[in-house]
Amino acid sequence: MTIDHIVKVIGEERFVDEIQTTLRNGEYRPLPARRKEIPKADGKMRPLGIPAIRDRVVQMATKIMVEPIFEADFKDCSYGFRPKRSQHGAIRHIRRAVKKGVYWVVDIDIRGYFDNIAHDKLMQLVEQRISDRRVLKLIRQWLKAGFVKDDQFHETDLGSPQGGVISPLLSNLYLNYLDTIWEKKFAETGTMVRFADDLVILCRTKEQALRAIDVLKAVFGKLEVEMNREKSKLIKLWDDKQGFDFLGIHHRKIRKKLKGNKTVSILRSYPSKKAMKSMRQKVKETTEPRNRLYWTMNQMVAELNPKIQGWKNDHAFDSFADPFLNKIDWYIRKRLTLF
Repeated sequence: MTIDHIVKVIGEERFVDEIQTTLRNGEYRPLPARRKEIPKADGKMRPLGIPAIRDRVVQMATKIMVEPIFEADFKDCSYGFRPKRSQHGAIRHIRRAVKKGVYWVVDIDIRGYFDNIAHDKLMQLVEQRISDRRVLKLIRQWLKAGFVKDDQFHETDLGSPQGGVISPLLSNLYLNYLDTIWEKKFAETGTMVRFADDLVILCRTKEQALRAIDVLKAVFGKLEVEMNREKSKLIKLWDDKQGFDFLGIHHRKIRKKLKGNKTVSILRSYPSKKAMKSMRQKVKETTEPRNRLYWTMNQMVAELNPKIQGWKNDHAFDSFADPFLNKIDWYIRKRLTLF
């Protein structure tokens, strides 16, 4: 059922009234999510579970109600999918921590995080704050709703589908267990900054960094998730030989000469190679299709401008990023000239 069908045939008010009636009567049952796979930058596919519109409406209503309850417990180190928080805040947190003296970074990737959340453990965390049985039943139903791929139904025993309205909140709640333990017992080991399932720990010494890895392995074991060894790294920030990527930004300490021949290392943040490649691809996909050769230049500009502005807002953290922004400018000019 499409939004267009609801607006033109059923009517929005009637649609919402019908949902309300099924909820009140205890007759509501979520439909399986529609599985859609989108390509990732590394060539693999990311599975998305897209719920039916009716289920998205109920999920949003539930999220509006329960999010403030969970928000009261969430920690300052967490920035992903939270009200009034963004990747900009996470990047600023990293830059503040590095200024205070950080020489080692533990860059962690969790293997297939959304697909491997243990339902029973997640529900234990939900039940610590929510006692209403009807709400608990709704959340359990969404987790167990399954998905349809190629007209085949598949059950779900693990995971919270990426694409669901309430999934980001539930995934944050699951990793809040890690945030809480870190803040209570290991804050002296290093500064943790987390955006959904992407996280870094910023440490002064190599010993602290190695200890942080051991702690993460132990907590991940309890949560039944796995560290991705191929993508997780231990980075030495002492000189400008190594840096790390976080949320599309590359961070690296670069030497700078001051007056009196004094040299200092300053953290620079600029677009990562992956982010540069992704932006070029977006520009190419916008300007290349032959059926767009009939577009006016104004149409093309209207299509490109939001993408350019969004990319600039996300990546212009530092004057050091200017040459990288200029490279994208030149690429856009080249594509427009071809167009």
